Amino acid sequence: MRTVGVVVKPGSREAIAFARKVIAWLHERDVAAIVEDQATELAAAERVADRGELLRRADLAVVLGGDGTLLGVARQMRERSVPILGANFGQLGFLTVFSSDEVLPMLARVVAGDFDVTERLLLDVSARRKGAAVVENVVFNDAVISKGGAIARMIDLDTSIDEHFLCSYRADGLIVTTPSGSTAYSLSAGGPIVHPMLDVITLSPICPHTLTNRPIVVPDSVTVRVVAQSPDNDVVLSFDGQESCRLENGDVVEVRRAPMPARLVQSPERSFYEVLRNKLHWGHR
Repeated sequence: MRTVGVVVKPGSREAIAFARKVIAWLHERDVAAIVEDQATELAAAERVADRGELLRRADLAVVLGGDGTLLGVARQMRERSVPILGANFGQLGFLTVFSSDEVLPMLARVVAGDFDVTERLLLDVSARRKGAAVVENVVFNDAVISKGGAIARMIDLDTSIDEHFLCSYRADGLIVTTPSGSTAYSLSAGGPIVHPMLDVITLSPICPHTLTNRPIVVPDSVTVRVVAQSPDNDVVLSFDGQESCRLENGDVVEVRRAPMPARLVQSPERSFYEVLRNKLHWGHR
């Protein structure tokens, strides 16, 4: 680890202050620091780059923020999968598992090469309109196809797995999620919690009109194909809740496993089950 990229949650004074400590720590050990150019408060760092350039040049990405900040970084892992060390300066922190007190000790282990990573499945998501590409993106958590307007109206989503027709969901929408995303929007829609090391994709309908339409877990080797049926063209496709595009009637959305995974630095102190127990307050009364 000779070059470390530092990404900071925008507007977080606490994260900015801690980033200065991280950069000073790196410089003391002759490790180069690259800071994302959005963090203007850290412009005195050794090098500044946009996020894409940072991920191309760094051997490690230190993300100081919440899960949303980490999601944005992980979704850009298209050319090379840089290990991500996430520190929680946000709210829930399912993905950014390290506290500020744990970052520098863990960073010392990472710089020395004494660390493990977990590989997290990413999904390639594309939409086509009359055969022409509308949008292509990568998601860490989920792709969501949902109604776009304020009026409470259901939409029809004709869904196939590979070449096999599954059903036509009549619902408020459909969440197609990775195992990592199973504890996000999908969970609130009644989807299962999936261990992040499983190679599967989950489909969770949002408020389906047919009560027997339940979430389904399929292998990650398949292609999920959804045709949006909405004569008033009132459908939105969103990516990890951070970007979106509007779909028209008959647009085709395809979701499949991305070739490049995201790699998260693993905490030696806590397991996925401990994270579940603490973040979801299991056993609390």
